[in-house]
Amino acid sequence: MQKQVHYNAADHISADTAADPYLRPAFSFRDRLRRLNWNLCWALLYRTSPRPLHSWRSFLLRLFGAKMGPNCHFYPRSKVWAPWNLVCADQVTAGDGTEIYNPAPVTLGSHAILSQDAYVCAATHDYDDPAFPLIAYAMNIGAYAWVCARASVAPGVNVGEGAVLGLGSVATRSLDAWTVYAGVPAVKVKERRRFDAGGPRPD
Repeated sequence: MQKQVHYNAADHISADTAADPYLRPAFSFRDRLRRLNWNLCWALLYRTSPRPLHSWRSFLLRLFGAKMGPNCHFYPRSKVWAPWNLVCADQVTAGDGTEIYNPAPVTLGSHAILSQDAYVCAATHDYDDPAFPLIAYAMNIGAYAWVCARASVAPGVNVGEGAVLGLGSVATRSLDAWTVYAGVPAVKVKERRRFDAGGPRPD
């Protein structure tokens, strides 16, 4: 299935903002101001919070528009670029050093896990366009999926329910459900035993 662009800066930012397209902002002033406020909140209240205070960090994410199911465990050094583009079901975990770069919506299913230093990247640039605009894709990490430590998920790649992306691996294509992947780029290693992947969804 071909990737569908969710956001293209060329469609939102006027060419009049700068003669050199490389100097044009990728997002509106309002969006940049909102991210500034979130970054201040992250630095002062989120990053400094004690490790056990998962509910507090979920509250802060919700305050900035995230949809968070119950019992989510986002650790203090995890980073979410745009909380308003984050949708989490119940019991989602984001370990220390995890980064979710989400100029477009990123959805994580029930019991999905992003281990330490995992990187979910939802945006890139259109290198075939002389203006080099930022483009972003909506992405989905399925229920019970596990993105292992230091693994990366490339823009527009979806991780199927129960899929595993091994340590330090890079997913450049969508991962099938209940399958283990490893390597750079990641390839199928074996099937994973299936189990019930039900669970409540966020409000």
